[in-house]
Amino acid sequence: MKLISGNSNRPLAESICQYLSVPLAKASVRRFADMEIFVEIQENVRGQDTFVIQSTSFPANDHLMELLIIVDALKRASARRVTAVIPYFGYARQDRKASPRTPISAKLVANLITRAGADRVLTVDLHAGQIQGFFDIPTDNLFAGPVMVRDIRDHYDVSNTVVVSPDVGGVVRARALAKRLGTPLAIVDKRRERAGESEVMNVIGMVEGKSCILIDDIVDSGGTLCNAAEALIAQGAQDVAAYITHGVLSGGAVARITSSKLKALVITDSIQPTEAVRHARNIRVISIATLIGEAIGRTAREESVSSLFD
Repeated sequence: MKLISGNSNRPLAESICQYLSVPLAKASVRRFADMEIFVEIQENVRGQDTFVIQSTSFPANDHLMELLIIVDALKRASARRVTAVIPYFGYARQDRKASPRTPISAKLVANLITRAGADRVLTVDLHAGQIQGFFDIPTDNLFAGPVMVRDIRDHYDVSNTVVVSPDVGGVVRARALAKRLGTPLAIVDKRRERAGESEVMNVIGMVEGKSCILIDDIVDSGGTLCNAAEALIAQGAQDVAAYITHGVLSGGAVARITSSKLKALVITDSIQPTEAVRHARNIRVISIATLIGEAIGRTAREESVSSLFD
């Protein structure tokens, strides 16, 4: 088994290697003067089971291109199998035609990864589960839920906690977490007027005097979370925290979160945290290296991955 890392999240790749007790394969992923990407795998991978660890986070196009070129390099070096391990799958929010004459970019990216030569894909908390069907190769969608459940139990009294979905679309994810924790469920009903903006309309469920845990897959601008937190506090919630798998946190999101009514925002390291994120007073990062490492190990041994979540 060989693990190769791109430049998007090397600390996570190193943590995964540490869990598996496997050294990171020697590879050079660099750029020419005109920013063209060049990849050189610096050790023998012929006949090996190879795993490329690369989130397609900001800058998404550069990191996606790195992933494609690494996969191509491994196939041309006669690797037996190439698995694209994509902790954060960029372009996942473009999973349907939301309006006329728009692309389904998630499907396009799936085609690119497949045509580059990937034999299977391993990712975490896809924005929409049906994206698995965009790939014509086996795709494992891991869930960060078990990692979050452990952290919530360590930091909160679950007997006085309500799990909250920040919108109607995330109810399935929130319900699954609430079931694991044995807590009630509430929903924030919001109306989005335009991309990047949200307006909270109503809170469905009893939150008065409770610690509220907002759960979602992606936090980008942070507007939805901050509005949801304000609505919950206005309804009498004791405090509000958020557990989000992918901390995109673009633009002024960190400043917005820091000055909001959120007691804490907990994100995973599927995307490498920026300096601003690491120093924010109410943002905390938990690792999913063990989760991904276990899934990689089971894939290499041809064991069940789904049993991780039973």
